[in-house]
Amino acid sequence: MKEWTEQIEMEKQKLNRLGAESLAQGIPLSENDALQAQSRKVDELIVRLHGKSAYKLKLDQ
Repeated sequence: MKEWTEQIEMEKQKLNRLGAESLAQGIPLSENDALQAQSRKVDELIVRLHGKSAYKLKLDQ
């Protein structure tokens, strides 16, 4: 699980950097395709981690 959380944190940092760059350039976040793609990537990783956590909890019961 630790590697998953580390990967999520790394991808969130990329997302934050893209957001800051977008704001600095005056580009609305919703119009920044790279930012939106990165956001979906982070969302997917979180969903996967949540699924793995739920599965592990189920096995531990």
